Amino acid sequence: QVQLVESGGGLVQAGDSLRLSCAASERGFTNYNRGWFRQAPGKEREFVAALTWNGGSVFLKEYADAVKDRFTISRDHAKNTVYLQMNSLKPEDTAIYYCGAVESGRSVWKGNEYEYWGQGTQVTVSS
Repeated sequence: QVQLVESGGGLVQAGDSLRLSCAASERGFTNYNRGWFRQAPGKEREFVAALTWNGGSVFLKEYADAVKDRFTISRDHAKNTVYLQMNSLKPEDTAIYYCGAVESGRSVWKGNEYEYWGQGTQVTVSS
């Protein structure tokens, strides 16, 4: 059973940066693309960013409009870890952030397509 473990959340002020990490417990997790979602209080879980690859070094990065140009998704293949660098944070970025893994070929934008999820990490941005 693959496990995803997020870390890096916290309480920051508007304009600050945070880097979230999502480590997978299993190597060879190459048939799955990875994504970040978030859920604010009283709202549905929403797509944030995703990274897809075809087994080699070619990959595609996709972002929600609300975070484009502020957030960057990346991976460290050797560490089996995906990161979400969040810059210029805003109070509206406050949410629990979840990383997930979705089988290659499925939509990275739809949360219900994901097979594996982490436990979530809280990000709180004060004004």
